[in-house]
Amino acid sequence: MKKMSFVLAAAGLMTLAACNKPADNAAENAAANVENAADNLTDAVDNVSDEAANATVNATENAANATENAANAIANSTNAM
Repeated sequence: MKKMSFVLAAAGLMTLAACNKPADNAAENAAANVENAADNLTDAVDNVSDEAANATVNATENAANATENAANAIANSTNAM
């Protein structure tokens, strides 16, 4: 009977040892969180870069339009005389 109890106890301990350890899961989760944070930062940098580029293009186009409007205003005032 003692041998059978010992075998059952050993089998139970081996079963518990085969389970995922919380420390392993925590380490895997922490690594995944760091990777996700890095991905989010990369995406944020890409978004800022795109927004800055678009703002520069818009400002340049606005300046060109303002220059054209001023030239048209001068031409119109000259023609009106």
